[in-house]
Amino acid sequence: MKLRPFAPITMVVAPIALLAACQNGEDAGEAGDDMNAASEAALGDNLATDPDMAGTSEANAALSGTGNQNVPKIDTSPRAIEAARTRAAELVGGSANMDAAPTPRRLSEDAADTAAMVKAARAMQSANGGNCFEAVSYSASWAAKLPAEFPVYPRGNTVEAAGTDERSCALRAVTFRTGVPKNDVLAFYVTRANDAGYSVEHVVKGGDNVLSATKGNSAMVVYARDLPGEVTEIDLVTSKR
Repeated sequence: MKLRPFAPITMVVAPIALLAACQNGEDAGEAGDDMNAASEAALGDNLATDPDMAGTSEANAALSGTGNQNVPKIDTSPRAIEAARTRAAELVGGSANMDAAPTPRRLSEDAADTAAMVKAARAMQSANGGNCFEAVSYSASWAAKLPAEFPVYPRGNTVEAAGTDERSCALRAVTFRTGVPKNDVLAFYVTRANDAGYSVEHVVKGGDNVLSATKGNSAMVVYARDLPGEVTEIDLVTSKR
């Protein structure tokens, strides 16, 4: 299973890239098969290539990719983008309630992580300071187990998903793609974080826009980037305890 690396962050060592590095080629193939099986089980053989899937359940709609990079072509039509934006606005109580992402602080690629980034990274550890990423398993179903505050963006197509509840962890890591512009997706997660009482920081580092949101021992981190063809790719990592 080939996974696109997350942006590096102190103490969260490239989450999905780290997971991939722990697998050999044979394991990768098995992981991809497990992702497909999980998707089919969760969605009753409907892998959510139908955009109307988003109207049924945000959790189930998250399982919109096959989990082994065979992601359906992202619909970047105005109609699809508007439908996703409309649903996102509904999830925050209306477009008037959507907060713009704060102006990002630009960091060089070799700059030290900010205090907010380090705090979010620490929240991704287990209660006793262990590495939760060592305990993850791959399954598309983890996309449906994200905290209610931070679902996959409406009509987003899941590429990879992993997570664990072992070792006192509550880790979720999901990569998804959407035709909605990056700034709109960032605004959605900023609003969801603000509404849930999280403190939010926005930086640009290593070519990615990075949102770090923390509240107590819980955290949400978003890495956002533009892909060719007017597609936005998001790495969403959460830990809620």
